[in-house]
Amino acid sequence: MITIPVYDMIILPGITYYFKKDVFQELSIKDAQKGDEVLFLFMKEDRTREEMKEDDFYPIGIMGTYQGNDENGNISVKTTTSVDVRELTVTEDDMKVSVEPREEIEDITEEEKKEKFGQMKDALLKFVQGFQWGVMARGYILHWKTMEEVVSSLAGYLNLTNEEKYEILAADHLSIRTELIEKAVYEFMEMTRVGQEAENDQVESYEKVYREDAIKKQIDFLQKELDEMHPENVSDVRRFEKKIKESGMNEEARKEADKVLNRMKQEGKDSHEYGMLYDYLDFVTGLSWKKEDMKDVDLTEAEEILDKEHYGLKKVKRRIIQQLAVMALNRKQSGSILLFVGPPGTGKTSIGQSIADALHRKYVRVSLGGVRDEAEIRGHRRTYIGAMPGRIMDGMKRCGTSNPVMVLDEVDKLSKDYSGDPASALLEVLDPEQNSTFTDHYMNVPYDLSDVLFVCTANTMDTIPEPLLNRMEIIQFPGYTAVEKFQIARKHLLPKAMKTMGIKAQNLRVTDDAIRKIISDYTMESGVRGLKKQLNTLCRYAAVKLVKKEQKSVTVSPRRLQEFLDQKPIHHENILEEKKPGVVTGLAWTAAGGEILFIETMFTKGSGKVLITGQLGDVMKESIQIAITLVKSLYPEYSDKFKENDLHVHVPEGAVPKDGPSAGITLTSALASLVTGKAVSPEYAMTGEVSLRGGVMPIGGLTEKLMAAQRAGISKVLIPAQNVDDLDEVADEVKEKLEIIPVHTVEEVLKLLLNERK
Repeated sequence: MITIPVYDMIILPGITYYFKKDVFQELSIKDAQKGDEVLFLFMKEDRTREEMKEDDFYPIGIMGTYQGNDENGNISVKTTTSVDVRELTVTEDDMKVSVEPREEIEDITEEEKKEKFGQMKDALLKFVQGFQWGVMARGYILHWKTMEEVVSSLAGYLNLTNEEKYEILAADHLSIRTELIEKAVYEFMEMTRVGQEAENDQVESYEKVYREDAIKKQIDFLQKELDEMHPENVSDVRRFEKKIKESGMNEEARKEADKVLNRMKQEGKDSHEYGMLYDYLDFVTGLSWKKEDMKDVDLTEAEEILDKEHYGLKKVKRRIIQQLAVMALNRKQSGSILLFVGPPGTGKTSIGQSIADALHRKYVRVSLGGVRDEAEIRGHRRTYIGAMPGRIMDGMKRCGTSNPVMVLDEVDKLSKDYSGDPASALLEVLDPEQNSTFTDHYMNVPYDLSDVLFVCTANTMDTIPEPLLNRMEIIQFPGYTAVEKFQIARKHLLPKAMKTMGIKAQNLRVTDDAIRKIISDYTMESGVRGLKKQLNTLCRYAAVKLVKKEQKSVTVSPRRLQEFLDQKPIHHENILEEKKPGVVTGLAWTAAGGEILFIETMFTKGSGKVLITGQLGDVMKESIQIAITLVKSLYPEYSDKFKENDLHVHVPEGAVPKDGPSAGITLTSALASLVTGKAVSPEYAMTGEVSLRGGVMPIGGLTEKLMAAQRAGISKVLIPAQNVDDLDEVADEVKEKLEIIPVHTVEEVLKLLLNERK
């Protein structure tokens, strides 16, 4: 008996099966004779001959008879009946099997079988008509004689598992087997039909897509030809398509731009949203998305540019050169964010232009003064009508490059309200670790700001939030001395003013003494903005004279300045002409520079009340309370005066608000002078904060205060000992004209001023 293991097949009794001759060879079956018995055993899983075991077979098999070979050498086997496998032994070389015939219950008549077979055959013939291979399949169908032949021939195409195929064989009732066969064949036809319909629909869909793509390509080709013939008539969509393609955007930005462009195509020019979509695409395609190569930094050239365009500012220039040197070594934007702090007109903003020239980069200035809406920095979301990008990205579009020098002007003038905190929005902009993916709300895609060299300017640090201040390196811009102002006026301001007004050098002569008088009597600032205005006024006056041909040349001398400038000299507080108890000279810092001020105190009959005038702030009022306590402590013998009299403290000018702690020793000295009746010499001026322990603590703005003292004719200045290191930043010409006395305690101050030791 020849035993043949099979897998995933349907073999039923009463059918002739054809096998390729190599099947017998693979199973090592030799010398098979016609009429030999053949046993088909059904495997549960597909195994090789070497892997087969007894448990791998189902307990039912099919017996058949070997019929011989055809002309092609193929082998035919006619099946006879199903059998139960009783014993099975599998060895490396052979399979020994013991079987018994299996009884099948014929509970369906031959007529019923023929009728069902006829219906199935008709259904198959009708089914194959809808396929290209139907003609070939029709011959096979006509050749089939029983339902068993149908299902066995289609076994490889049926959507049945190996277990379901075996289930057909295992059915011992013919009616059940017939139902299983019908179910398998009809399901096959229906599933094939549905699959074909889906495939046809898919093909139609693909054909439609391919046709649409072909039409679009033809349209694009024709439109391109038209655009080349008439470039002035290029449509917005075509222009933006080209811009997006050439922009070098990152992937996220490209997707967003394509999305907006597709929407723009769908909306059409008549849509009310077309303008908004156009503005967005115009903005994002106008940005520079490509990273610029780092150019070589020539420090010698940079120093020459800074010296040529700005006089003085040695410390500032040195720090800028250091920043450029770091960038040259790293070959990329690196180093701290610089914050220039100083009075107006000291060159904070214009030095940003010089940095851009030294680096051969574009320069862009963004003014932040008065900004109180976070959207001004980060942009408005496009869902709002009138949405615009923030000032940072607007500046990036204006400069047209990805690595400009951007000056953020007046960061101390930011304010916040219900619209948000713009200073907080700047935190991401100025953080080198975060700004590589800065996302403007209007753009809604990240943009790389890491190559931008940010320079910030401010008049004071008091109003800048601490987190923002920590992201920047503070560089103080001191006020200019009179000598520096003279050099700036002579070398820069006057030639520029004459060029602007169209006046030639031979038509206007301004003497050195006239310039010095303008500086001393007609300006009162630390910077040179007021000086520039006065020189512009001189040039305009000369222009009128020249145009009217009243004079061929105009000479400006100190005597005629009031006539030329059409104004009186500005009044500066000068040294007191006479000394008086209770009046002491102090030094103050303002946004326009340094100034001297007088602390005036007076006792009047009363009950110990304290009256304060001169628009003093809370800090200065607290300094008065500290000063009163210190004087009572140092001069207990005079403490009754504070009970028996009312104390009036006044600081002129009354209309100007004043605040800060640096008037502490001035207030204490004035009260000590008042209670002792000893006047303080007018040649002294002072600045310093006091503590309740009597110590003198450091202050800010020392340079501007000393310049104000020197200008007012003061000869001796008392400063906190802890501010001695700050004297390095004070110009030598100022220090040479002043006797600067460092003090540690209030007792030192009073001993010096009142010649007493307490």
